Amino acid sequence: MATVMQKIKDIEDEMARTQKNKATAHHLGLLKAKLAKLRRELIAPASKGGGGAGEGFDVTKSGDARVGLVGFPSVGKSTLLNKLTGTFSEVASYEFTTLTCIPGVIGYRGAKIQLLDLPGIIEGAKDGKGRGRQVISTARTCNCIIIVLDAIKPITHKRLIEKELEGFGIRLNKEPPNLSFRKKDKGGINLTSTVTTTHLDLDTVKAICSEYRIHNADITLKYDATADDLIDVIEGSRIYMPCIYAVNKIDQITLEELEILDRLPHYCPVSAHLEWNLDGLLDKVWEYLDLTRIYTKPKGMNPDYEDPVILSSKRRTVEDFCSRIHKDMLKQFKYALVWGSSVKHKPQRVGKEHELEDEDVVQIIKKV
Repeated sequence: MATVMQKIKDIEDEMARTQKNKATAHHLGLLKAKLAKLRRELIAPASKGGGGAGEGFDVTKSGDARVGLVGFPSVGKSTLLNKLTGTFSEVASYEFTTLTCIPGVIGYRGAKIQLLDLPGIIEGAKDGKGRGRQVISTARTCNCIIIVLDAIKPITHKRLIEKELEGFGIRLNKEPPNLSFRKKDKGGINLTSTVTTTHLDLDTVKAICSEYRIHNADITLKYDATADDLIDVIEGSRIYMPCIYAVNKIDQITLEELEILDRLPHYCPVSAHLEWNLDGLLDKVWEYLDLTRIYTKPKGMNPDYEDPVILSSKRRTVEDFCSRIHKDMLKQFKYALVWGSSVKHKPQRVGKEHELEDEDVVQIIKKV
């Protein structure tokens, strides 16, 4: 482990020393690829064999979505969990109170959202320091991350946490790179681009691919991609997730400072202790999770508005709805009647490919 850590440090030091210009782009691309491979080696031991996760980290996924609270020690994550869910997570005004992962559940707009209070991250977590590896591995399983920041301590905390999460392949508030990468048996490396590229040229691409022992591939760039984007696509283990920055303890800063924080993207100022703006934070979590509520209607009865079926906005067809209720329902499926904004008529008869909208009412008609 120490040797891998030393190699990572050496490469990071070399990257810091290297000036960034067109002449060094090829060399920096190669270093970035080596760094990504070493980071993957560092994560890999945690996923092999039993007992890698550590006590209290193997939390069963429950509810419709999972949200992780990530932050440095003593920024108020436990207080926030207690106020939002009523779960008791030990609270104290000194650092490192929470040592394992503590789950809680919020019922919000008919959905059950699991909230995880993860132990405080320290700088260097991505390199295995503290319990950082387990914390960030658990963070990878979440649908959304809330980075809790202390309004008194500087926003440099934000950059440090982002760096730790980026090092573990978590990309915050980003879309997957719009480039295609296809391996082939022969023909060497072909690079085509539909736009003018300033970051990647054929030599840099070849250097990165050779580091991964890829000598034949077709790469198409649909935007001005960077070396990091290409490495993300080759690695293939990157997770793209929404992130909210909850700035806690706003009762201890001035109104002028609060107005500056309010202008920043993805921010939500709160005070967990005084319960200020917690409903605003929940609204933002709901918006970022992008969930779809579907109400069921048994034949001859009124719709059940109390207990909706929750679907992801990316997978919300009638087929997904049936699978969510019971795995055998599709075998008996004949058609569905839908009321709501996804159809023109009320009700409308649809097939299993039909895409549902938020708060649609669905009645499934089975084969006789």
